[in-house]
Amino acid sequence: MEDVVITDNEFLRQFELEVGDNMARIEYALQDRKIFLTKYDMPEDMEEQGFREIFIRAVFERVKDRGISLVPTSPEIAGFMRRNRRTYKALLPVGINI
Repeated sequence: MEDVVITDNEFLRQFELEVGDNMARIEYALQDRKIFLTKYDMPEDMEEQGFREIFIRAVFERVKDRGISLVPTSPEIAGFMRRNRRTYKALLPVGINI
């Protein structure tokens, strides 16, 4: 499970993770040097297999590699940010606290 491959579907503005017949999505909006993670959608059986944290962590790492700020507007992603504040605090834009 550690070697997950996420796809950045720029046309639909979403990150995607496919596992078997299931697909998880995190929709985003880009503005200036910020990416707003606006909607999180994962099938329940993927959640039960523990893919939530793996997927969100992989997306955060992708954003970190781009060198842009991240604004989590989805409740699930904001919750992940709160639980991992020390690791990902540097991704937040100046003045944004989660």
